[in-house]
Amino acid sequence: IHHLVMKLFCGFTLLLAIAVAYNVYIPLPRTISEPWKLMVLDAAFRGVVMMGDVAHSLGLSHRVHVINSAIVSFESLVPITNQEIQTEDILFDGVHVRVYQPPGQDGKLRRAVMFIHGGGWAVGAPKLGSYDSLCRQMAADLDAVVVTVDYRMAPDVHFPVQYEECVQAAKHFLRPEVLTKYSVNPERVAVCGDSAGGNLAAAVAQRIGTDNTTTVKFKLQVLVYPVLQALDFNTASYQQNQNVPILYRRLMARFWLEYLGADLNLVHSLMINNHTAQDQSLMSLIRSKLEWTTLLPKRVIQHYKPVFPVTGYLSILNDIPALLDTRAAPLLAEDEVLRMAPRAYIMTGEHDVLRDDGMMYARRLELAGVSVTNEHYKDGFHGCVSFGFWPCYFSVGIRAVQNYIAWLDKHL
Repeated sequence: IHHLVMKLFCGFTLLLAIAVAYNVYIPLPRTISEPWKLMVLDAAFRGVVMMGDVAHSLGLSHRVHVINSAIVSFESLVPITNQEIQTEDILFDGVHVRVYQPPGQDGKLRRAVMFIHGGGWAVGAPKLGSYDSLCRQMAADLDAVVVTVDYRMAPDVHFPVQYEECVQAAKHFLRPEVLTKYSVNPERVAVCGDSAGGNLAAAVAQRIGTDNTTTVKFKLQVLVYPVLQALDFNTASYQQNQNVPILYRRLMARFWLEYLGADLNLVHSLMINNHTAQDQSLMSLIRSKLEWTTLLPKRVIQHYKPVFPVTGYLSILNDIPALLDTRAAPLLAEDEVLRMAPRAYIMTGEHDVLRDDGMMYARRLELAGVSVTNEHYKDGFHGCVSFGFWPCYFSVGIRAVQNYIAWLDKHL
């Protein structure tokens, strides 16, 4: 009996190991940062997404709420860093924000950073875990006032609410009397965001740059692997990295549709560019703004070719006009708008579907006369900055955080 139990135990263990390996292992590029750690992280995230889909299909909860609950639970485990930094949760023109301030004030004016968190406009915990740690580190390392915007998210609200709340918070913070209250130098304020937060930061920077009613402007914009357009889901980086964690092409398309309040059944149509087929007359006016075959360096284009079907679904652009709205897709902005934008730092990762969004925007800003630093990480993947802190840190995340704070320190 003892031998039989041992055999059964060994057999069960083997099957469990095979099941775990099957669910965890995915082929990854050789140059990506710490691939086995990323596989485990991705398996956990895929499990949460699957739970969300099941709960949603059973009518128990919206899939996004399930994902966000899991993220909040995980981020709550991250210890608070730089505890000397003082925090204040307050409303800026009705928008929830948290203000981080270094201790002590000797009368000199400080620099300031407005930070907008990512998460597909739908998930994220800006006051917990990695985002809290990042804001505290910026405040400490830069001796700066940092404001993080806790904007409302999908599915509770949709575009343009997230954008408008970030604009409201920015315009309030940039008011001279508010900057004076926090002892901020009005000539040394930056706006920063990652992923969907990078999208919002770029859009806010464009709005403030062209707004004649705002006397104080942002000096810098920092865009960390930003998502900037939803018209081409087959750029070279989308083709190359469509199955690379943690942001798969299908997931990015879902986030876009959720943000814009559109039908999630359109995911496949977006992924094959049915909404921007060659027979779409609307596209002829804006195609040059995302012509990656001319905007990107040849080393990243490699062997990839544009994918635009001959015929598509005109109804998609008609039903979702926000796909063409520069407030949602800052890459589509006119040159005269880009010329008014502040100096930019744009971080991109080689193994990220959004790599080309950032690189195209960097090139368009340069062509408009804006100074741009494009920091590219050959081992970078989407979300790596959020993994620059204990307990789930990657070497590329630590480097990315250090380097972009160093750039801010030098130029802000």
